This record gives sequence, C-alpha cells and structure tokens, in this order.
Amino acid sequence: MQRRNLGSAGLVVSTIGLGCSGMTGDYGIPDDVESTATIHRAIELGVTFLDTSDAYADGRNEQLIAGAIKGQRDGLVLATKFGNIRGPNGERGRVNGKPEHVLKACDASLARLGTDVIDLLYQHRVDPDVPIAETVGAMARLVEAGKVRFIGLCEAGPDTIRRAHATHPLSAVQMEYSLWSRDAEDRILPVLRELGIGLVPYSPLGRGFLTGMFRKRDDLIASDRRHAHPRFQEGNFERNLDLLDTLDQMAHRLGRTPAQVALAWVLSRGADIVPIPGTKRRSWLEQNVAATAIRLAKSDLDALDTAFPPGAASGPRYPEGQLRKLGI
Repeated sequence: MQRRNLGSAGLVVSTIGLGCSGMTGDYGIPDDVESTATIHRAIELGVTFLDTSDAYADGRNEQLIAGAIKGQRDGLVLATKFGNIRGPNGERGRVNGKPEHVLKACDASLARLGTDVIDLLYQHRVDPDVPIAETVGAMARLVEAGKVRFIGLCEAGPDTIRRAHATHPLSAVQMEYSLWSRDAEDRILPVLRELGIGLVPYSPLGRGFLTGMFRKRDDLIASDRRHAHPRFQEGNFERNLDLLDTLDQMAHRLGRTPAQVALAWVLSRGADIVPIPGTKRRSWLEQNVAATAIRLAKSDLDALDTAFPPGAASGPRYPEGQLRKLGI
C-alpha cells in the first residue's frame, strides 16, 4: 500500500482509508464480529487510516474500533470528529463548537478509543454561533498538550477554511466527493491546494449507489438511513440509475467492479486526495483496496467526466435542511 501526504505538517496516511461509520448503524444491520474482522483485514492490507466520530452510534463506533485495534495501535492513523450533537433518539442537526466542548469531547474520545493521542481531529460540522477561530484555537491547545497530532474540518466553506487555517494549520478537510458529488471541485479544492491542505472524500462511492448493488429502492432495508436522502427517494433514484450505464460498461470492459472504477476516478484527481470508503465487510474492503492499483486511461477518465458532469445526479446530496446547515 502506497502512502499520501495530507497537508504540509507531516501527516502521512495510506492511499485509501477505511470509513467506519456504517459499522454501528445507519446502513444495514450492525455486525460487530465482521466489522472487527474487516478492521483486522484492513491492517493486514496496509490500510493505516481509520475514520470515526463521537457522533456515530453515540460513541459506540469509537469503542468498536478500540477493541479491534487493541495491541495494533502502532502505525495507525486514528481520525475522529466532534461537534455534531445527536438528540436522545438520534436526532440530527445540533452543533457545538464551543471551546469548552472541544476539550471535553476530545477527552471522551480518547477514553473510548483507548489511546493517549488522536492522530487527526476534525470539527464534524461548523458551529455558526461560535467564531471558527475560537473552536480551532481550542483544537490547537489540544495539539500543544499532546492529545492531538493534526487537525481538520469536515464540510466547511472556503472562507471558514481560510480563517481556520490562519488560526492553526489544517492538515485535511473532509467532504463528500465522488463521481456524483463533485461540489468540492469549484470552490473547495482550489482553496485547499492554495493553502496546502489535503482532501479526504467521504462517501466516494455515493453512499453505495455507485457500486451498482442497488437497482431498486426496496434493495435497502426499511431502517436504512439512505431512504431519507433525496437521491435515494422515488423518482430521483430511478433517474440516477441511468448514470450507471457508462460506469457498468467500463467496469465490464476492464474486468473490474463499478466500485473499483469509481474509486480509481477519485484517486486520479490528485495525490493530495485520500478517500475513505466505508464498509463493514472484508469482501468489499478487499475490492476497495484493489482499486488503488488501477490506473485509468485518459480516454476512460474523459468518458467518466462526460457521463458524470458536476450536477448530474438527480436530487441534492443531503435533505435541504441539512444542506443549508453545511454553510458551503
């Protein structure tokens, strides 16, 4: 497994990471045994970059990772997030970027992860009621205290990124980015490259849609969170299926899976980009890792750009209420 640099402060990670959020809910039925085996297999394959958050299953995701990596912590890059507050029944939408919360959340994540340092700490969502310099200032104090090595933001606009980076250098910005979510290209990526900040795409497979595994809405169980996302809802879902034709045909011709071609496209966008496809199954993990060896020809990249131009997907990437709160 090759390595890539995130930012200019010395953070080095595997070319591809492992998104762990789906291991404890949201997508399908949790399976702790298989999820743990998937993390072990990722380490065997050279994946060093594991991504979680204190918001995933109210911290249980961090605890799952802690159990899985016990005795194997050395050489891993643990990334977690704070600030995305869930209600007692999992309600979304609340954000807390107050400095005192930053410090408290970090200590709680350290305890759940069973480690004395977080390699990369993100603010999960920007708090519009707290100046970003105050939040990032608190994160910087955690770096000074040795509790955090590097910091980043998740889903932030260009002005926010600039102000945050001026307070303390950011190593990464995490944002949804894939063939059908290319919002980052216009306003975010140019700023990141100007400032020397890496991009960490989450949902690089379009929340699983680009794998081609879902051909009708009933393929998702009733409790699957994707039913709440506009692109998976009636009408949009069916129109989005048409986008998959070029991807399917190319994958067949290359002897690869649609997911591998979609990941290879993301990886081709720059050496400062490290996707974190999420899975809780070893079989999908192994396919994802194999995508790092694929080098798409220019003609293939051009064909994908034509088939998936910015804005091609039917429906926004989040429900409108959530999208407005991103502030991008």
